[in-house]
Amino acid sequence: MSQREGSLEDPQADSSVSPLPHLEAKIRQTHSLARLLTKYAEQLLQEYVQHQGDPFGLPGFSPPRLPVAGLSAPAPGHAGLPVPEQLQLDAGALAALPPLLEVVRRRQAELNPRAPRLLRRLEDAARQARALGAAVEAVLAALGAEPRGPRLEPAAAFAAGIFPAKVLGLRVCGLYSEWVSRTEADLSQLVPGGPA
Repeated sequence: MSQREGSLEDPQADSSVSPLPHLEAKIRQTHSLARLLTKYAEQLLQEYVQHQGDPFGLPGFSPPRLPVAGLSAPAPGHAGLPVPEQLQLDAGALAALPPLLEVVRRRQAELNPRAPRLLRRLEDAARQARALGAAVEAVLAALGAEPRGPRLEPAAAFAAGIFPAKVLGLRVCGLYSEWVSRTEADLSQLVPGGPA
């Protein structure tokens, strides 16, 4: 029996078979998805602002940064953490975003029923956050990192009133953009030939 035949029967016997190319491909694919979703998130944010009316979109308008139950912006020290910890935080945030984006979509359906493109983008963003989160989880598993623990559904209660709901919706869209961008930057550290 030749060496080649032996390796077909027992892939472990052939030391040249390595999971590394599969891992690199998964990282590249997930990074590409994050890069694409970063552009989509920016478009969503612009579209959201466009449909809110004044004072949204006016020069100098700075809405209050309302807290969002179950989710915050990436912490300033996030970039200093080990990459697996960064990705665990990214996956947690991406898991928290879909129900929040769905609440924003439902509220916008009431406030802007004639904005089907915005509603579709919000629905797509929730689906895309789930997909990116699952891809990040797969990268973490391939790296042998510990799972990040049980997923907690964030409280998605919105303040009463139109203006507070619009501000909170803007905040959720902004958090989606921040976390997708952060995930892209964190994954870029693992892309062969990327930053160390």
